[in-house]
Amino acid sequence: MTVDPEAARLLAGPALELAAAVSSGKVSARAVAEAALHRIAGVDPVLNAFTDVTTERALAEADAIDAARAAGRALGPLAGVPFAVKNLFDLKGLPTLAGSKINRDRPPAARDATLVERLSAAGAVCLGGLSMGEYAYDFTGENLHDGRSANPHDPEHMTGGSSGGSGAAVGGKLVPFSLGSDTNGSIRVPSSFCGIFGLKPTYGRLSRARSFPFVASLDHLGPFARHVGDLAATYDALVGLDPDDPAQADRPAAPTLPTLDAPGDLRVAVLGGWFARQGTPQAYEAVARAAKALGATRTVDLPEVERARAAAYIITMAEGAALHMERLRQRPGDFDPAVRERLLAGAVLPGAWVQRAQIFRRWFRERALELFAEWDVLIAPATPVPAPRGGQKTFVLDGREMLVRPNIGIYTQPISFIGLPVAAAPIPTGERLPIAVQLIATPWREDVALRAARVLEKAGVAFAPEPVV
Repeated sequence: MTVDPEAARLLAGPALELAAAVSSGKVSARAVAEAALHRIAGVDPVLNAFTDVTTERALAEADAIDAARAAGRALGPLAGVPFAVKNLFDLKGLPTLAGSKINRDRPPAARDATLVERLSAAGAVCLGGLSMGEYAYDFTGENLHDGRSANPHDPEHMTGGSSGGSGAAVGGKLVPFSLGSDTNGSIRVPSSFCGIFGLKPTYGRLSRARSFPFVASLDHLGPFARHVGDLAATYDALVGLDPDDPAQADRPAAPTLPTLDAPGDLRVAVLGGWFARQGTPQAYEAVARAAKALGATRTVDLPEVERARAAAYIITMAEGAALHMERLRQRPGDFDPAVRERLLAGAVLPGAWVQRAQIFRRWFRERALELFAEWDVLIAPATPVPAPRGGQKTFVLDGREMLVRPNIGIYTQPISFIGLPVAAAPIPTGERLPIAVQLIATPWREDVALRAARVLEKAGVAFAPEPVV
């Protein structure tokens, strides 16, 4: 395959510039799709981000965009931009794997997930499905069935999970943006480890129709990108009520792109207490740099965060076990043993514990919302460390040796637990592995979280570093 050099150059840059070039006829959508497929063929054997590359679909969609432009029809805001999705999203013609062995026996999806349909309607070109932790119960990006996704800044290190392939594909410049899911941190953790921007919207903001669930009361879907404008444009294309998802809330979405550079100061504070303990110097330095750029001089505390994390674990284990109980009975040997053990533990949790966790959840959300009476954005670390090495079992946090897998999400779980919108912003550390901060906003104000990320990007504090692959 001969690759158009202009298409390859545009593929490595902002998605919105690529879409403008396709819309103007400067480059064809097919040339861009071919450039992306060529890069996947050359780099994905190292990153192991994709489980399915939908070559025929991608080229057909690109040809349709070129034909529409030739006919003088207006193109969508993401015209010709390649993307891929975590393989828990339905893609027509493929079984929805959700990172598992068992789901490979499912019939092919008859229709795309709602969010995939919306991206296609905006002109984006789907290149396939991306690797993930089994049934999204993972923080590492390591999958027993599909292998380990590799970090684009050092392939010996983790991508984070469970949206590991989504992080690797964007961080490694295989696609300008991707979709993932976040139950306890699965967008923000790969954003941190892979050095990219990510958005976990408010719970109920984006449709989950025709995506494979994990924990219904905690699951969020959202995008990754290397540039804040691209993240906002992708989010804008995804927003809208969907009767196929009863959990969606009837709240209007603020238009994001026009407000990214809106004038007016943001009231920003740093979360202390739990969020200022157990991390590494890189995590705290990233918060300090973000705070300085955003003019944050105050530190505030959110009470009982440790208890919130414990309650999030209880709800995750109980709901996850209930979802998978029949599979656990019928095909226990086809689970990753580590996932199976956590699900089985959830199956025997006392019901009174789950009830108490839900009661506490309401109380904790009220305490968090009280902070937003005074502040627009709260800053916290996204992960306690930059990406550990692949297969690493323990790390040292606050002088204590701790297990890697359950403790990567110590800062993300309490925020997922109450459904707040969060933008993850990558802060290069001066070393080869980046780390990210969380920019947390009040419910339904994704635009505010993204505005804060844009300030950091324009200041040169937050940006996606170049991959080594």
